Amino acid sequence: MIKIYKDYKTQDILSRKIDDYGEYEGTVKEILKNVASRGDAAVKEYCQKFDGFSGQSLEVSEDEFEEAEAALSEDFKKVVRASAANIAFFHEKQVKTGFETEKEGGVILGQKYTPVAVAGVYVPGGTASYPSTVLMDVIPAKIAGVRNIIMATPVKADGKVKPEILYAARVAGADRVFKVGGAQAIAALAYGTESIPKADVIVGPGNIFVALAKKLVYGIVNVDMIAGPSEILVIADGRSNPVFVAADLLSQAEHDKLASAVLVTDSEALAEAVQIEIERQLCLMQRQEIARASIENNGKIIICESIEKAINIANEIAPEHLELCVDEPMAYLDNIKNAGSIFLGRYTPEALGDYYAGPNHTLPTNGAAKFSSPLSVDDFVKKSSYIRYTQGELLKAAENVIRFAESEGLFGHANSVKVRVEAAAKGDR
Repeated sequence: MIKIYKDYKTQDILSRKIDDYGEYEGTVKEILKNVASRGDAAVKEYCQKFDGFSGQSLEVSEDEFEEAEAALSEDFKKVVRASAANIAFFHEKQVKTGFETEKEGGVILGQKYTPVAVAGVYVPGGTASYPSTVLMDVIPAKIAGVRNIIMATPVKADGKVKPEILYAARVAGADRVFKVGGAQAIAALAYGTESIPKADVIVGPGNIFVALAKKLVYGIVNVDMIAGPSEILVIADGRSNPVFVAADLLSQAEHDKLASAVLVTDSEALAEAVQIEIERQLCLMQRQEIARASIENNGKIIICESIEKAINIANEIAPEHLELCVDEPMAYLDNIKNAGSIFLGRYTPEALGDYYAGPNHTLPTNGAAKFSSPLSVDDFVKKSSYIRYTQGELLKAAENVIRFAESEGLFGHANSVKVRVEAAAKGDR
């Protein structure tokens, strides 16, 4: 049963542990090394070892895409298309165009945005199918203008990719899909192989092997984030429906035994009602074993003095998902400083954000919302600044630049300006 606390320490509300990759690091480093040196041959060996896949081609064929689409109901395909449209609508608002300004004398300063050439998207397999992750990770890359979006995902026991995944990839706009999972997929995207192009950025969640591989290849490629177990923190007042609150907490608990689900409320009556309701709903869940382990080990109900205090707690914790189930939730929005995604009002369950509303569901965890952001179009573009000075404007700035460079002991820098000053004095251009 989920526990209720009146006395608490903020740092203890979410049981976050720093990932200890020690026992896995040697294995993952060996995978990275082998794929970097042996390419497709190593990838195929690992696919056989971990996924039982022994096919000749790592890439999903057009026939496989068509077979996947034919296997799905029209209702499901309609849902995927509707969700994709909402996700695209939101992410199109994120596109930036840069700027250019001209100062007196003809000095031009500007900033321009350029999409990366190749984006790698990892989509996990495991016990559930995640076409929503395909949409959330591929669509922003497409909107950013990436021309080569490469997706990697593990196969099922029959050696095929789940049809829901392939259909979502086609709708979202992935250019190529490869039947590779785990650390070997991250290695292939980071280093490139005979079949799989080298990516400039790798995005997408995965298990501890995927997370560690992303951490180790960072610097060779960019990565979106190193995500931990899912988190939800619900702030609810005494007028909230305990059935709604319990359902929202359990929606995250079913992800993973390590997931965290926390309610912070100013109402003891609501706390007790939610505690009872969680037990009732748990008995009805298909993923009851996972959800119960999550609730019993990482679930908490915190009673505090006020909603304002609850928001302070949320800002300190910086949860992945934050629900605000109160009257007039918009009035509190400016006070929320640290959260991956914020769900406002009693009729905005977190599941809307996972699948349909439009904002991205790839979010910072483990308190990283204090300094990082959800996946966005920005993850697939680079910013370049540019500068243009005329000869006359360089001469005006020369003395200041030379002095600054020499003060740092960088006389070569200073000389690059001096030679131009001297050339100008001689009438050279």
